[in-house]
Amino acid sequence: MEYYTLNDLERLTGIKPDTIRIWEKRYGLTIPGRTSTNRRRYSDEDLRKLLNISVLLKSGYRISQIAEMSVNDLDSNTANVLLTKTKNDDFILLLLSAMTKFDEVAVNEILLKAVIMFGVEKTFSDIVFPFLDRVGMMWHTGMINIGSEHFISNIFRRRLIAAFDNLNEPPVDGSKKVMLFLPEKELHELGLLYYAYITRKEGHRVLYLGQSTPLLAATESARVWDPDIIITGVLSVLPIADPDLFLKELRNAFQSKRIIVAGALADMAEKRKQYHLNICRNESDLRKLLKVK
Repeated sequence: MEYYTLNDLERLTGIKPDTIRIWEKRYGLTIPGRTSTNRRRYSDEDLRKLLNISVLLKSGYRISQIAEMSVNDLDSNTANVLLTKTKNDDFILLLLSAMTKFDEVAVNEILLKAVIMFGVEKTFSDIVFPFLDRVGMMWHTGMINIGSEHFISNIFRRRLIAAFDNLNEPPVDGSKKVMLFLPEKELHELGLLYYAYITRKEGHRVLYLGQSTPLLAATESARVWDPDIIITGVLSVLPIADPDLFLKELRNAFQSKRIIVAGALADMAEKRKQYHLNICRNESDLRKLLKVK
């Protein structure tokens, strides 16, 4: 989307429309265009500027100080916020700003700072996934294009894979063999990668098959590797033509295994009272299920 309304800006930056209007009149911080019906419309540059302003205000700057900054100074001072203690929502605003510019260097700097401050798990659970929820809302309402989502999701994916590969802990006593896969046509794998990271960090052995895995291929892999636990899920039910049939086939394919389902699959299993399937809503649920004898 090329233009944003005042309501769009409020949802993305947290700044009230009346406040934006006052800043326009008093400081000329933004100069909106107009629609054919004379409604204000704002560009990507306006959005980035207001995102930066929001971060600086939360960091103690006064709006009168910010109004005197050039565009370069505004970017520079916002980047310096990374050198000080930053709240989760500030990281989300910074990621939004970097995403709109397709600025890979900035995204990686923000992630690195978050990991240093909070660790990998809190970075993903408290910053990355809430951020992606907001991006999903933006995409569904036409506020960003799919390219922006793919750009930043792939950076998150690479970061998570690197964190997974850097885990060198030996298997713990009583460790389990855990196989993870996404059903055919399901491509959103960031959540499953995160579960694979937690599983390995807990000291279990992991076989990660990844996205869009045909059930037959997963069954054959399980026959050879003989896992104790199967983890699968979908972000939404769209990739699955017949949810009831899929859950039945899943149960039949892994009759002797503990099956953990997440995302929309967990919703479907719960709704259909599929008690033989283990419901997983978050990393806390996952850790508990991994400990079950």
